[in-house]
Amino acid sequence: MTEPVPVHQVPLTRKGWFISVEGIDGAGKSSHIQAMATALERQGHEVVLTREPGGTPLGEKLRALLLHDAMDALTETLLAFAARRQHMREVIVPALARGASVVCDRFTDATFAYQGYGRGVALQQLMQLEQWVQGDWLLQDIRQSEQGQTYVTPSPGVLQPDWTLWFDVPPEVAAARLQNAREPDRFEAEARVFFERVAAGYAQRAAAEPQRWIRVVSDAPREAVQAAVLSALTERGVLRKEG
Repeated sequence: MTEPVPVHQVPLTRKGWFISVEGIDGAGKSSHIQAMATALERQGHEVVLTREPGGTPLGEKLRALLLHDAMDALTETLLAFAARRQHMREVIVPALARGASVVCDRFTDATFAYQGYGRGVALQQLMQLEQWVQGDWLLQDIRQSEQGQTYVTPSPGVLQPDWTLWFDVPPEVAAARLQNAREPDRFEAEARVFFERVAAGYAQRAAAEPQRWIRVVSDAPREAVQAAVLSALTERGVLRKEG
């Protein structure tokens, strides 16, 4: 395994995108992640597909604990952020530093939605953990140089995705989809009222940062949802128009 890149030593030049994909269990987001990656690769991007919790050997071990072992809400939260820190150092930051695009199945918004709004962990605690884990390297102020090279200016804050695609679906529709899934994990087995709180959390996060969020209505045929995703990414300049 390669040595993790120290976060503060990452070059401030970047060509790729950091895209997160969010939604409650059963929203259908996972079936569209590969299509996004394929579209980016077709246009010359190196794409790193990854997920949270997980993405690294340590992260995958923590994922197994989170999905299957009983624990209280704060323990759940701390494990999620521990996995994220390792994920950033080993995968996300090095990929962005070499110019790759990262497509991540869930990121910090999921922790706010699931552990904050779903479990009731204080949002102030989550914000503090977010600062500790993500606050020493920020990709925020994106500009174009005269040579067309993208560069990034660090400023106070936390590392966040450039774009977050939110697959929004009514909790009852998501629950029906999960009925025919594999044996449910700890989260998938939660009652509908839990997912209603999580969905409300996503809606509040999206309303607070509309410039970053892309809402995708995923209660539709798969082909229509995929077309909407690719169209939204094209409108925002992530993908070039073809034809």
